[in-house]
Amino acid sequence: MQLENQITVLGFLGNNPNQEALTALNLKELIYDKFQGFKKFQVVIIVSDGAEESTKLLRKELNQYKELKYWKFVFGSDEDINKIYNSLRAEKQLNPNLSSVEVFIIDKERNQRGRLDDREDNEKEKEIPTYGMYSYNCIEVAELKNKMSEDMRILFTEYRQKRKGDFNSTTRRAEDLKNNEQE
Repeated sequence: MQLENQITVLGFLGNNPNQEALTALNLKELIYDKFQGFKKFQVVIIVSDGAEESTKLLRKELNQYKELKYWKFVFGSDEDINKIYNSLRAEKQLNPNLSSVEVFIIDKERNQRGRLDDREDNEKEKEIPTYGMYSYNCIEVAELKNKMSEDMRILFTEYRQKRKGDFNSTTRRAEDLKNNEQE
């Protein structure tokens, strides 16, 4: 599995991926279909060794209308899956079957991406302390359509600006942190 130099959506469907079809279908329809035309974009789904048959059924369902060229299934041991998942900033634990409805954005430098401040406007008005968002729930359609799509769009914009020499992410991130401290 190569994550370097790719913008990756990383998911975990465990030892029975076909049972997690809703997670995969929502991700396909709301994120993959929207961003598949971008260079260096991929979806990587980690499944358990031994789940090949269940993965074939899910792949057949996902490829029903069009082959998913940038969607990869990667097999791993339970130990490897736990190790990868535990290396991420995740608020929830993996399910006992090593699956999660949460997916993660990994940038080209293999850094996990998300939001430094996920508060809604009314929470900011009430001066609720800043909290981040580092994963996206694939069952929550609005979260995928609004937050994850926006965060992916921002990431692609950053890379496009970097190519043109118009972007300095260090400065932008420092400004974001400063603004969060002031609120």
